[in-house]
Amino acid sequence: MSTAPPDIPRGQAQETLLRMLADNVPAMIAYYEPRNLRCVFANKRYAEANGWTVDTIIGKTVREAIGEAAWRLIEPQVERVLKGEKVEYIRPLILPGGEQRIIEVNLIPHFDEHAQMLGAFVLITDITRHQAAEQAIRDSEERMRKFVAATNEGIFFHKNRVLTDVNEAMLSIMGYTREEMIGRYMMEFVPPEWHQTMADYLRAGREDPYEAEVLHKNGHRIAVELVGKTVILNGEPHRLGAMRDITARKHAEARIQYMAHHDMLTGLPNRAYLTERLTTILALARRHGTLAAIMFIDLDNFKTVNDSLGHHVGDALLKEVAARIKQVLREADMVSRLGGDEFLVILADFAAPDDAAKVAGKLLQVISAPIELDGQQVCANASIGIGVFPRDGDNADDLIRRADAAMYSVKDHGRGHARFYTPGLADEGAEMLAQESRLRQAVQRGEFVLFYQPQLNVSDLRLVGIEALVRWRHPERGLTDPSEFIEFAETRGLIDEIGQYVLREACRQNRAWQAAGFAALPISVNVSAAQFHRGELVAEVKRVLEETGLEGRYLELELTESLLIDKEIVGAALAGLRALGVKITIDDFGTGYSSLSYLKRYPIDKLKIDRSFIDDLGTDADDRAIAIAIINLAKTLKLTALAEGVERQEQLEFLRAQGCDEFQGYLAGNPVPAEEFSAFSRA
Repeated sequence: MSTAPPDIPRGQAQETLLRMLADNVPAMIAYYEPRNLRCVFANKRYAEANGWTVDTIIGKTVREAIGEAAWRLIEPQVERVLKGEKVEYIRPLILPGGEQRIIEVNLIPHFDEHAQMLGAFVLITDITRHQAAEQAIRDSEERMRKFVAATNEGIFFHKNRVLTDVNEAMLSIMGYTREEMIGRYMMEFVPPEWHQTMADYLRAGREDPYEAEVLHKNGHRIAVELVGKTVILNGEPHRLGAMRDITARKHAEARIQYMAHHDMLTGLPNRAYLTERLTTILALARRHGTLAAIMFIDLDNFKTVNDSLGHHVGDALLKEVAARIKQVLREADMVSRLGGDEFLVILADFAAPDDAAKVAGKLLQVISAPIELDGQQVCANASIGIGVFPRDGDNADDLIRRADAAMYSVKDHGRGHARFYTPGLADEGAEMLAQESRLRQAVQRGEFVLFYQPQLNVSDLRLVGIEALVRWRHPERGLTDPSEFIEFAETRGLIDEIGQYVLREACRQNRAWQAAGFAALPISVNVSAAQFHRGELVAEVKRVLEETGLEGRYLELELTESLLIDKEIVGAALAGLRALGVKITIDDFGTGYSSLSYLKRYPIDKLKIDRSFIDDLGTDADDRAIAIAIINLAKTLKLTALAEGVERQEQLEFLRAQGCDEFQGYLAGNPVPAEEFSAFSRA
């Protein structure tokens, strides 16, 4: 084996270049032949770190070069590289002066074209954690390693800005041959607007990274990160440069910037971007004495479309509505999607509020026009609230808040039209926001509690089930009935969190009763449309059952008839619940969805006769007929019939005579806290 590493260019100048490069990089470099593990090449850092000079270390074995203690430590790694593996490891190094350093060692096998091992490269970097030197060491290590391993970083040398050498990666990035680059003025490869930046960097002798652009041979621009270092070659100063193509990173940064300011579904600006623009538009309107307006747009029937036709249709509807809104607006105006089915429009530079009203009318017209989606026509009506600058506010936040208040007023008064903000709406909106805030805090603070109502067998008054009913321990009003907050929670998107709490707490309490020796009974929990259509109900129930240890057969979920319209979602969900052993009850039966086909199609266990048919059993023949029909229907389909709202003995006697299975109501027992129900069930 020769005394120079294979494949190293020959010639005195090239050898001098290699030596100068090796001795100027912040790394230790050596090359060993594989037969006797003798050193063939070492840079100054490697030799001196092991107590040698670059001349005396040549011919030494690894064991001789680094010492017996270090040899015992790395011998397994050497054996791996001799087997052809590329090895990387970290170890301590004791310098001749006694100082301990931590080094990262790379052992790289070197093969000829016949896969015969010719030797092994040793690349060592000092990675001792000194804050001041850490970044410099890392950068130097990276540049050197990539240069030696011929990675994607371009390496070039120049003197007085004339290129003297380049590596293959540089040629690959630029698209030139070596002959086309060597000897040329480096600024020929740089767009004119970057000449001054590069000249200032070189003139100052800087060695920190910076970004610029270079020109590919075919003319297109390449975003690059450059870093330079002054080195001495053949007694003369040269600049060593490393160049990295950062085109992909720049594209990613541009994409991130776009995503930070735009809605990904519709491509419209988001609220953050709109707020920035609105501040500018208001400043211009203030300067020129013109008007500006905010329009808060909310689609009235989006949830129905989304729940019944699927999210893909809902997404398509939002994109179409966004496109239609843009068609109405001028170049100076702007539309943003806030999220969900809410849009915000800025009207810039108009003379009178009537101008804004006309635009609102056009928007209502184009939004409500039929839309062909997924093979069927869909209509999307909208409610629009308008706030005018400077009449309704002189800043972005006030205008948006007042347009929002006007929009909610539209929803409370028939929907499907537009109205301007008036001062009286502020109090109404503030109260709604305060109520929503109180509800959110109630969820966070755990102010909801469960009460439990018994369900008894009609024939022998035996306890056969329990219904869990939520109550709100309001910090000011005390115990609050669900009729005072459930509907509001549904409109404000809070019912899902409340429903999750009820499900988990009911299962936990039922399991606790069983563990305490009480009879194992099913507990029923109401499920909201939000929980059902979120698509995660089965997984959520499964998780709760596993976490609480309650068997599925001791849980009943109560659904309203209206939930059963969406066959695709309902069928899969009910099948999944049945697989868990969970029973299904149709709540308020007879008051909702008129088709009875679902009773045969779905795995339903119980029909709950609505209290409206029970209240007047003694005086209303129609109510009696409906109650009898539901009981008989349940018998025919082998379902359980349960009557709710039973308060009087004569109602119970009627149900018993008709063969009703179960009942609940004040006659059976009022809803009570868990501790009181425990006493009831024990009795």
